[in-house]
Amino acid sequence: MMPEKTIITSESSNSSPLNLSCSRIICHVCNKQFSQYTCPRCNFRYCSLPCYKSHSVQCTESFMRENVNDELRQVRSDDQTKTKMLEILKRFHEEEEEDGGIDSITDEEGSILPEEIIEKIMNGDEVSLDDLSLEERKGFQRALASGELSKMIQPWDPWWLRASAQTINLGLGGTQLVQCVEEEEEAIVVSEVPRGPDTPLISLSKLSSTNPSPLLPIHLIDIVYSYCFTLRIYNGEWQSDSLGAATMVLTVSSVLGQNAQPETIKEVLAFCLEQTCSSAYKNLGGGLKFGLNLVDDVICLLSLGSGALVCLLCDLQRLILGAIKEVKSSSGRDLKKKLKLAERKVFFMMCWLNEQSSEVWQALESSVRAEKNSVVELNDCKGFPKMKKTDQFQKGGGVVIEEIE
Repeated sequence: MMPEKTIITSESSNSSPLNLSCSRIICHVCNKQFSQYTCPRCNFRYCSLPCYKSHSVQCTESFMRENVNDELRQVRSDDQTKTKMLEILKRFHEEEEEDGGIDSITDEEGSILPEEIIEKIMNGDEVSLDDLSLEERKGFQRALASGELSKMIQPWDPWWLRASAQTINLGLGGTQLVQCVEEEEEAIVVSEVPRGPDTPLISLSKLSSTNPSPLLPIHLIDIVYSYCFTLRIYNGEWQSDSLGAATMVLTVSSVLGQNAQPETIKEVLAFCLEQTCSSAYKNLGGGLKFGLNLVDDVICLLSLGSGALVCLLCDLQRLILGAIKEVKSSSGRDLKKKLKLAERKVFFMMCWLNEQSSEVWQALESSVRAEKNSVVELNDCKGFPKMKKTDQFQKGGGVVIEEIE
């Protein structure tokens, strides 16, 4: 490896109000710009994507080829994981066949709620149970159970599917390059995309004395899936119930909720889809189709790159911090401890993510897409055999996301 060139500079940065002296390493390729990244294979320091691509053709091509080949091999992975996925799909189909009771009752009786009550709800007026008769109260409970009320809510348009998500531009520290200033007193301006970190992210080398685990990209998929799941269930408004939303994230994410260390994308999707198809979320719109749509959300976010992923993790961090404030210290000590650990993991992941190149997300996107196609092929198969319930994947040893004191 060539010796590193270090420059001591005292020039003030345009993106920061501070004027501090700092030591920076020159890019080993162009020898003109300061290096911002490190090649994950050869530890070569570079400043930009063009320099990364030109520093070693053999290095970049082998890195991409190995990542894709590894994930394609995982698509044809062990029989135990395939059996678990088949079991999830079989249970989903069995539950769908048993459904229909609520729908048939609704079709025969018409709308469960009186028209005047439905109109009040749609107009945003308050409706108290005291305003309802005994039969109407029972009808209201049936409407909640059947999901009739949820159909009245306008579907939420996820921010990662909007055009503004294509133009996210963050600084080197992950902070917004342009800050929105509200000038109108009465108008409330709501950004389509969650804002990035308010302060520059810390360098990963300052958070951990060891190299980051190669499993972090796999664990990122788990976290992104749980975030998309929660926001879609909450119709994008997690602020109305931070604690409930955070609890849902911990339930769906094995990495944040169970301190698990899945080693393949197949393991991650198997666990997430199992939670999505469980009876706990069926009345909320869960199911296999919903789960596969969430996998598409993950693929979309990976295609958007580091900017969108940093904003996502920053929004998730705010969600968890809001939940921590809602936990009562007397009765929720264990939950508060669990939430704090999850928040530290999200912050560590955000700092790691901010230092990765776009090639990482391209390879990961291709791998998730291939795995999703494998799940769809399994679902298209007919006549699932009865299978014994297999144990969930075992937690691997070692620290994957280092705890920050």
